[in-house]
Amino acid sequence: VQLVESGGGLVQAGGSLRLSCAASERTFSFYTVGWFRQAPGKEREFVAAISGGVARTNYADAAKGRFTISRDNVKNTVYLQVNSLKPEDTAVYYCAAKRFGTSGVERDYNYWGQGTQVTVSS
Repeated sequence: VQLVESGGGLVQAGGSLRLSCAASERTFSFYTVGWFRQAPGKEREFVAAISGGVARTNYADAAKGRFTISRDNVKNTVYLQVNSLKPEDTAVYYCAAKRFGTSGVERDYNYWGQGTQVTVSS
């Protein structure tokens, strides 16, 4: 499964972005997709995940309220909507995929994209 993220960029604090994770795999709709992020000098952390099938979601506590994960199986794309952006949201955002579950455990994910940079200015 090849994953390609897009939608990152430079945005002012308080703004919004919608990140996209597109896949080439025809059975992508069956995969769980997670979003992770890595801020400068920090470890990569889980943000949100959405399962295949019924699209069950799971959010990190820090992501609840401002982040929304969704998917469009016709377009083979998973989205991460981020509102009320803060400078501390500055990070490289990665999407990753696995077959089952919505855990936020990084090592459970088998496929990773290259990441998209999000920079939030104050």
